[in-house]
Amino acid sequence: MIPTSSTEAGLLSASAATVAASATSCGAALESDAAAALPPIISMRGVSKWYGDFRVLDGLALDVHAGEKVILCGPSGSGKSTTIRLLNRLEQHQKGTVTVCGIELTDDNRNIEAIRADVGMVFQHFNLFPHLTVLDNCVLSPMLVKKVPRPEAEARAMAYLERVKIPQLAGQYPGQISGGQKQRVAIARALCMQPKVMLFDEPTSALDPEMVKEVLDTMVSLARDGMTMICVTHEMGFARDVGDRVVFMDEGRIVETDTPQNFFSAPKTERARSFLGQLISH
Repeated sequence: MIPTSSTEAGLLSASAATVAASATSCGAALESDAAAALPPIISMRGVSKWYGDFRVLDGLALDVHAGEKVILCGPSGSGKSTTIRLLNRLEQHQKGTVTVCGIELTDDNRNIEAIRADVGMVFQHFNLFPHLTVLDNCVLSPMLVKKVPRPEAEARAMAYLERVKIPQLAGQYPGQISGGQKQRVAIARALCMQPKVMLFDEPTSALDPEMVKEVLDTMVSLARDGMTMICVTHEMGFARDVGDRVVFMDEGRIVETDTPQNFFSAPKTERARSFLGQLISH
C-alpha cells in the first residue's frame, strides 16, 4: 500500500522501526539463552581430596562458564588453592570428576597435556626461570608445547609484554626486576599460550603494597576483554569490581555462592559474616 499522506508515512516508518527493534531484542535474547545453554568450560562434581588422613576438599561441586570471572575466597586452609591446582592437574583428586574444556582430567597424560595447553596459571611466587630472560620465559612453552616457531613466539611474547606494559624488560632477567614486574611477566607468559581459562593463585599476596595496583590493573584489563578467570584472592575491591560470582569456601567445602554485591553487603551464612568482619577489622 502506498501511503496517501505524511501521517500514514510516519506511522508506517514508526511501525517498521518497532519491528526492527523487536527483532534485535529477540535476537539478543536468543544469543543470551544460547550462551546459557552451552556446557560449562569447567565442571567439578563431587570432588574430594585427602592429604593422608586430612580431607582438604569435601564433595566440591562447581561450574564455571566461558567468560565468567569467579572469585574464590575463604580462610587459610579452606581448599581454595588446591581447588584451582586441580584444574591443571598440579594436584590430583581422589574422588569425583573434574572436566575442563570438555576434557575429563584423569591419569591420561594426553588429557593433562591438552588441558595445560588451554589453561594458564599465575602463581603467588611468580615461578619464573631465573636463568632465562623475560622474553625467553615467555617463548619457552609456546615453542615446546604448541610447536610455535621462534620468530612467531617472540612476536607473540612482545605483544603480550606490551599489553602488560613492560616490553622494555624483554632482555632482563627475573632477578633484575621488581616483584610487580615479575608477576606481570608471569601473566604475559601465561597469555603467550593463548589460553581459554586463566587461573590466579593469590597473585598479589607476595607483593609490596605499591606493586599490587599494577598487577590488579592488568587482571582488570583481562577481565574486561572477556577472559574466563578463576581468582584466589583477598583483594576484595578487585572482587567487587571484576567478579561475576564469589565462592566462599571453608574446611574444603563451598559454604556460600553469590554475586559480589550480595556477598559483601548481605552474606547469608554466619561463617561468611565472621570472615568478612575479620577482613574489615584488619
